[in-house]
Formats: sequence, C-alpha cells, structure tokens
Amino acid sequence: MGGCLSPPFACEADVSGNTLSLGLAGQRSILTRMELRHLRYFVAVAEEQNVTRAAARLHVSQPPLSRQIRDLEAELGVALFHHGAKAVRLTEVGRVFLIEARAVLQRADDAVRMAKAVAGGQRGEIHVGYAPSLTVEILPRALRIFQEANPGVRVQLHDLSTQEMLRGLRDRKLDVALLVQVSAKVLGGLEFEELGRYAVCVAVHPAHPLARARKVGLEQVARERLIAYTLADYPEYHAWLADLFAPLNQLPLIAEEHDSSTSLIAAVEAGRGVALVQQGFDCLAGPRLKVRPLVPAPTPLVVGVAYRKEGNSTATEKFIAAVKGAKSA
Repeated sequence: MGGCLSPPFACEADVSGNTLSLGLAGQRSILTRMELRHLRYFVAVAEEQNVTRAAARLHVSQPPLSRQIRDLEAELGVALFHHGAKAVRLTEVGRVFLIEARAVLQRADDAVRMAKAVAGGQRGEIHVGYAPSLTVEILPRALRIFQEANPGVRVQLHDLSTQEMLRGLRDRKLDVALLVQVSAKVLGGLEFEELGRYAVCVAVHPAHPLARARKVGLEQVARERLIAYTLADYPEYHAWLADLFAPLNQLPLIAEEHDSSTSLIAAVEAGRGVALVQQGFDCLAGPRLKVRPLVPAPTPLVVGVAYRKEGNSTATEKFIAAVKGAKSA
C-alpha cells in the first residue's frame, strides 16, 4: 500500500522538513470525506502499535477499525503504517501525519471546551457602555464582583454619551449600558432597572463664592454661567435642565457645551462657569472642584442599567446580576 494511488487520489508525498504535501485535487477530495473519528482511530493505532489494543481502547471491534485505517490511507493516497503480523509501525509519512493529526484533534477539543465555556458564561467578552460621571461609584464595585466570579470573561468598557449607548444596545455593539434614566419612548423597548438615586448638586471652582456655601439655591445657580453637556449627545440632559428651571420661569444661561465629563470638569476648573451634576461627582473631579447640594432638593437623578430584553449571553446576564449586586454592596 506504499506510494501514491492513481487519480482521484493523485498526490505528492513530501516529508522533508516534517511537511506532508498533497496535491490540490487530493486535498479537496480528502477534506470532503475525512472526519475527526478517522484521525482519532489513526492516533490510537499509532500510539498502541497494535490494532487489537487500539480497538479495545476505542471500544470498537477490530475489523471496522482496520477498514477505517485502510480507508484513511486510501483517502490520503499514502501508506501510514507498515503492517506486520502482530504489530504495526508508522512509515515516515505516518510519523509526520501523527504530529498533525494530534494537533487537529487538540484544536477540536479546545474549540468544544471554549464553546461550552462561552455558553456557560465562563469565557467570552462583553461590551459595557457607561457614563463616568454617573457610575464612578457603582461601576468599580460591579467590575470587582463580576471579575472575581468570572475571571475568564473580558469586559470591554466604552465611555459614551446616553444616545451612543442606546444606539449601541440596539445595534448589538453593546451588551449592557449604565446610564441616567430616560423615558420609555427613548428607551424604545430596551429594559431598564434602577440602581440608585443621586441628589442634584452644583460643581464650582474652589475659589468661586458658591464654594464657601454649604448649600446652594437654584435661584443662585440661575444667575451663573452654566457649563452643560452637548445637546446633540445629551438631549435628555437639556430636557432635564428645562424641567429643573421651570419653577423659576426662566431658562438656564448655558454658556458652553461639552461632550464629556472630562472637558466639563476642565471648563469649570478654569472658572468659565458652574455645572449641575449629581451627588458623587466629586469622586470624579477630586479636589479640582467643589460640589455643593441644591436646597430645596430637586427630584434626584435616577441611574440604572439598560439591556436588551432577549438574546443576551450568559456572561451578560451574570454582569447584569453583578451590577445589581453592587447596588447594595
């Protein structure tokens, strides 16, 4: 059975440099018919050097195993074994094929384990959108809880505006989003669960006169230049500002708009105005700004987790659970 068979198993057997090279026609034919079980049978026979012992190891009878080995050699168009009366030993081609067959089987086993791990939420990757100013306290706790329980899952964080997070969830570019509560119409069928309520505060430069006050009234803020988030990215923020100032029968004096908390903090620190933020914003700004509560206290800001109602991975469900667990941690 040595050498190469005639077409359709025409091939070129080259084992120089530990490489087994088959003709293109032979490769196509082999790939359409060869199965993993053929490789498992071959490896067992090669390791046992005896068809009877290999059959016992595989829990199959000897005649079908011998036939499978002959079929494999016919598919390849080469002899993989020297067949003796009581034992078999690998040819030079067989030794090379054994290395490759083991690698293929190991890769297949790895793929099965990975698939099962991902299905069980033990491996994989999830994408989380968040607003730094709103989640500065809860997100680190949630990440710690989740990673301790699921070390094999990678969490990719995306600092985004509210509108970008909602689009990301709908487009399935995000799995979870931590954001301020928006109307049911804006959510558009997404699920939202409340995580916490935060008092409304004003952030000012440390040298600003309002920094010396323990409490600040909204009418005092109304006289200041207001630093706000951009209308295009945060329309719900501007709607909230309008509702907030409605009792004063006036609109806020918005002097500048910024697309991130980082630039908003920089503008306030530079003395260009004040900003209305939520309780806990000082954790993000640090000593660069002074944060004072508004009195009387307006309706607090609601922060929560948003996600799709259906089609979430096990890892996503576990992260949602971790976020809700962090709420009470």
